[in-house]
Amino acid sequence: MFNLVTIEDTIRIPPHNLSLPLVEAIKLQIQSLFFDKVIKDQGLVITLYDICSVEGGFVFPGDGAPTYKVEFRLVMFKPFIGEVLVGKLKKCDKSGLYLSLGFFEDIHVPEHLLQQPSRFDEEENLWVWSYNENDMFMDLEEEVRFRVEHVKYPPIPVEQDNNAKPFAPMEMTALINADGLGLVSWWS
Repeated sequence: MFNLVTIEDTIRIPPHNLSLPLVEAIKLQIQSLFFDKVIKDQGLVITLYDICSVEGGFVFPGDGAPTYKVEFRLVMFKPFIGEVLVGKLKKCDKSGLYLSLGFFEDIHVPEHLLQQPSRFDEEENLWVWSYNENDMFMDLEEEVRFRVEHVKYPPIPVEQDNNAKPFAPMEMTALINADGLGLVSWWS
């Protein structure tokens, strides 16, 4: 779920941070550039693990800020296919469930990957699993155990309609149609 990824980048320290110790100024820049962002095929940046090396300190003509070549390691969230996680049910619609891990929200369980037989209850606006002639409602804010089916990094759209959902740089498809998966309360 969490990986260490080594990155080498050129970091520019703005003049207002020059009074700070060099490592602190570099950490602030790495935070502003990378934290809570998705790096394609690497995952979501959670935090800085450490700084491996700092080289340079060049000031380019016409610029009042030094630039350093920095190698650092980041803690990344990148779930692997088949990994079992627990999240909260945030939203339901006819296409399936939408889950959240708290720090990552773009998890979708499509209709065909729910327990079978399941149906969407229009009155309650919830999915219902029919198990041994009992209706098991999938209530919002309940904990859901799911398995990662697919992780994708869609290309950044050039243009987006005003009515389109916000762009998600990393999307996860999950399933709950296996033993022990689904609402945690069903299995306790």
